[in-house]
Amino acid sequence: QLQLVESGGGLVQPGGSLRLSCAASEFTLDYYNIGWFRQAPGKEREGVSCISGSDGTTYYADSVKGRFTISKDNTKNTVYLQMNSLKPEDTAIYYCAADPIGITTIQAMCVMLESDYWGQGTQVTVSS
Repeated sequence: QLQLVESGGGLVQPGGSLRLSCAASEFTLDYYNIGWFRQAPGKEREGVSCISGSDGTTYYADSVKGRFTISKDNTKNTVYLQMNSLKPEDTAIYYCAADPIGITTIQAMCVMLESDYWGQGTQVTVSS
């Protein structure tokens, strides 16, 4: 069964950095678009960044542009989210999700939050 496992979350001071990992099993990244999403306490889940499995095209939410970078390593079957210049408002549980290529665009994937497969999430806390 297709599985996604997030890791790399933790406590970091404002201005700091973290790198999240999303490890995929039972499927290969070449055939799936992968997205990072987050949900802060009392708020709705939102799309952060998504990456195409076919050509590596990326999408970023305006709130993270210039600070976060999504990438993937097909040899490790893992997608990363490098988060720099972190702010307290980035505090949330971060989830990764997967959709088969061709179901939707990566922008729609990030906006619609209708992905088929989800990980369990990893907590990111930005606080001094």
